Amino acid sequence: MIDETMALRLRCSVNGRERVDDVPARMTLADYLRDVVGLTGTRLGCEQGACGACTLLLDGKAVRACLMLAVQAEGMHVQTIEGLTAGGRLADLQDAFHRHAALQCGFCTAGMLITADDALRKDPAISREGVKRALTGHICRCTGYQPIVDAIVEVAQERRHA
Repeated sequence: MIDETMALRLRCSVNGRERVDDVPARMTLADYLRDVVGLTGTRLGCEQGACGACTLLLDGKAVRACLMLAVQAEGMHVQTIEGLTAGGRLADLQDAFHRHAALQCGFCTAGMLITADDALRKDPAISREGVKRALTGHICRCTGYQPIVDAIVEVAQERRHA
């Protein structure tokens, strides 16, 4: 049995910056990023992995940060929404979400952007149906999803013609 007050050493990379922190054994990856690292873009919605708001990339794979312990990221690379931008400029996906009004309250947006980025890397020629399948693990109560799908499809087309 793990003593919940025990701290464990965590070494990982967060958005390209090496980190070494002592974290409580039962701290989630989402809480680590928000409370220790200070990156608040990873949202906590349901805390059961159903809403997708806490989605980030762990060694290039989309995962739910609320379902993982921070220490499970030992030796891995974590990319959050804050790591999506380069040089302080909006990424093409972020810009497309803005242009298409694909965000309203913004709560789910970070997780959807990470999932969209992951889906586009896996399938640069992703179809509208492919985008919809990629987003099935996300809940948005504001947009009705159509502007989100439109934004992602537009970026897929722009990237193919670039």
